[in-house]
Amino acid sequence: MPIQQPSNQIKLTNVSIVRLKKGGKRFEIACYKNKVQEWRNGVETNIDDVLQIANVFMNVSKGEVAKSQDLQKAFSTVDRDTIVKEILKKGEVQVGDKEREHDLTSIRREIATLVAEKCVDPSTQRPYPVGIIEKAMAEAGFSVRPGKNAKSQVSECIKLLQTESKLPIQRARMRVRIAMPTGDADRLRARVIESAESVEREETGSDEWETVLLIDPGQFRVLNELLQKECKGRGRLETLTFTATAANTSSAATA
Repeated sequence: MPIQQPSNQIKLTNVSIVRLKKGGKRFEIACYKNKVQEWRNGVETNIDDVLQIANVFMNVSKGEVAKSQDLQKAFSTVDRDTIVKEILKKGEVQVGDKEREHDLTSIRREIATLVAEKCVDPSTQRPYPVGIIEKAMAEAGFSVRPGKNAKSQVSECIKLLQTESKLPIQRARMRVRIAMPTGDADRLRARVIESAESVEREETGSDEWETVLLIDPGQFRVLNELLQKECKGRGRLETLTFTATAANTSSAATA
């Protein structure tokens, strides 16, 4: 669909501007706030619900619409949807200082909340309040990375807290149950136990060996691969609690 070029300047509110420099010129589109990220995450698929107005601009704030010849030269087409999709994919979202600060504060709080859910005080095995985590993040010099979601920054934050802050902190352990035939257990028990931080229960029956362990989350994959390789379908690995803390000792879920 060809780009339309209205002569009247259009005033836009509650807008996020996405800008792409290409072919020596600047191209902008006016989008609804939050819709750009939803489009990039695949949540939103209707391009008309992303755009505030179906046009490509040289300058949104001035209402300066891109000329057809500039679009053809830069994008080798004047089809609106094709051009808009490229700008959405490759362009930079323009954010004001106040909005940027608000976004960073929000992401920082979300990171702190996720860290509090995943970590504990090693001496008590209890989680810290989010406010304590936030103070430790500031002490450790943690900086939020704009453009990356909170979840993707949690591991980096935990590592920094462990090395650069005074707060004693560790990942909450997973509680898992492992079961396998006794014949397999004779070969594998030592390797399973050495992966655990502590053994809560261990039983050997006539046909089956079973144990409940507290493990570092990073060991779950190691144990899973061990059972798949060595037991060939005869062993079971179940997650009983994803974050085993002093305040959370049950709630079962099968892995």
